[in-house]
Amino acid sequence: MGALTNYAENKIIDALLRAQALGVPATFYVALFTVDPTDGSAGTEVSGGSYARVAVACSLANWAGTQSGGSTTASSGTSGTTSNNVVITFPAPTANWGVVGAWGLLDASSSGNLWIYSALAAPKTINNGDAAPSFAIGAATFQIDN
Repeated sequence: MGALTNYAENKIIDALLRAQALGVPATFYVALFTVDPTDGSAGTEVSGGSYARVAVACSLANWAGTQSGGSTTASSGTSGTTSNNVVITFPAPTANWGVVGAWGLLDASSSGNLWIYSALAAPKTINNGDAAPSFAIGAATFQIDN
């Protein structure tokens, strides 16, 4: 279902217990990976062929609350799970992107820090001329209480 990276875990510990600013960005950038990230490594992000991360602002409207039903209100559920409330669409590939096996949230449109990552339910080969890859509403799911 996904995981927080060591970077995100350290930021949360410092914010909750060590009186440090969390510094969460106003926007996260959704990325695709051909080599899955881990808690301690960034994996290999897709590059070239018109690939670009997709900006999704942090808001109740864009990310579901933890209660069931894709809520746009503050989280009150017990699952620790959220997902996208909006369609996330990447540019159409103009070259082969390879086999994409994971997605993640970074705090910058390029470079930056990976906060969250999750494997796709099934890896997807993305080739030149394919339709623009996208996550339907509710398809980019992440659980922090696992």
